[in-house]
Amino acid sequence: MNDTGKRIQELRKKKGLNQTQLAERAGVSLTQLQRYENKGVQPHADALRRMADEFNVSIDYIIYGDTAEKAVQAIRDNELLAQFKAVEELDEKDRNTIKDIIDAFIKRNKIRSIAAL
Repeated sequence: MNDTGKRIQELRKKKGLNQTQLAERAGVSLTQLQRYENKGVQPHADALRRMADEFNVSIDYIIYGDTAEKAVQAIRDNELLAQFKAVEELDEKDRNTIKDIIDAFIKRNKIRSIAAL
């Protein structure tokens, strides 16, 4: 089962729905819903929208999970991820300073790339 399928299944169970009920509400067949939950098949946009509405979550949440899950998926460098988590604990002024430093490095690298052309 993939993460999207896992989240659909968890949300369905939390809402107290069986697969047949959710399939009807999402406008898909029971077999298709079972493929979403168990086989890693990605739901089409309309089904995602209906499930998101049913569960009162965003489509983004169904596909990617919460912010922490997205960060873990997006950032492969564990040390960098730990540093970002630590930065979240700092006060706003320090966080903004770190953001400014990161922006400066990003801009510097963009300028280097342009200059290399």
